[in-house]
Amino acid sequence: MRAEVAIVGCGRTPYSRAKPGEPAYTVDEYIAWAAELALQEAGMSKDDFDEQGLGVAHAEAAHTVNWSAATAENLGFSPQIVLRADQGGASAAAMLVRAAAMISAGVLDRVLVVGADTPLSIPSVAPGLPLSPERTRGIYWDFQGPFGVMGASAQFALVLQRYMHQFDVTPEQLGKIAVTCRYHASLHPGAIYRKPFTIDDYLESRLLSDPIRLFDCVPIVNGGLAYIVTSAETARAITDRPVYLLGFGEANNYYHGSRSLPDITTTGFARAAPAAMTMAGVQHQDIDFLQPYDDYPFISMMTIEDHGFCGKGSGSRFVEEHDLRFDGDFPLSTDGGQLSGGQPGGAIGGFMPLVEAVSQLRDEAGDRQVTNANIGAACGFGGIPYGRPGRSCVSLIFGKEG
Repeated sequence: MRAEVAIVGCGRTPYSRAKPGEPAYTVDEYIAWAAELALQEAGMSKDDFDEQGLGVAHAEAAHTVNWSAATAENLGFSPQIVLRADQGGASAAAMLVRAAAMISAGVLDRVLVVGADTPLSIPSVAPGLPLSPERTRGIYWDFQGPFGVMGASAQFALVLQRYMHQFDVTPEQLGKIAVTCRYHASLHPGAIYRKPFTIDDYLESRLLSDPIRLFDCVPIVNGGLAYIVTSAETARAITDRPVYLLGFGEANNYYHGSRSLPDITTTGFARAAPAAMTMAGVQHQDIDFLQPYDDYPFISMMTIEDHGFCGKGSGSRFVEEHDLRFDGDFPLSTDGGQLSGGQPGGAIGGFMPLVEAVSQLRDEAGDRQVTNANIGAACGFGGIPYGRPGRSCVSLIFGKEG
């Protein structure tokens, strides 16, 4: 399936922190807004998607259940096929894989993929607390919630504690990732936080759930994103800047080690990334940037390791020794990532690495443009089941040329 499909347009709405006086939009309104932006960029209309495909990412936090067929009704067209993803931050990447398979099989020619969430506009739930199944039944309430492991930061803090102990990771090394993200956000007009901070600022930010600090955490926002994927033939007919999907790999519920005592410092990218690179026919030195799902700096570090850019446990040294800025030798999270750009719910935040990869390969990243970017990697990462990071991991390799 190498280079049989391409992305021809993306849309990203302005993000909102839902401050008093700011306009308030629903999930459906954000989806329509993001879809219109993607259609405009591709030079297409909603009529082009009658009898084609629509992909809808599940909104984790909003009370609205954005059923796919209802979303199609709101957008005003009648798709032949609807795709649905409930893989958290891996949803956007996973739907690209499924859309590519549909197109490769000749069932569809094009798919509009949309997602939005409004985690800051929930009156009856703590802002940013998703109503996902593990928070309403089963392991979470039996073994985690009653003992104070409340919310994502508390769960990820347990993983980070183990990771720092096992591999001698320092706060300064983690802070370098956060500082770099904020620098990139300062260059992105759509980022929610654009004022740079220093490593000292990072180290002085308050602890939330030891060892996770305030500047380790994504700022939750309301917003929506979308992208359009078509057959390579259609892509070449409607744009002179298609971004081809060269390869992908996916792993779900990945165990490294025994099922009773899995190694919680390894993610499913250890399986997904080699598959993506093999399909794409690329080596590590061919990749010009990495857009991880960066809900915490240490997840970016583990993603670097599990993609094979360095050995397991060497991510801290790799980060210390490399320049992660857009004009450095290892550009990382060049839009500011979710860490400074904002996360419109955990699931919809997964659109951001993909959208930024497309921007870079279309040479549309402005002041943060990676020079001579021809091949890039983007990731989707979803869920933290019972202490293990990454219930779903999807690796994507994109290129300017098929």
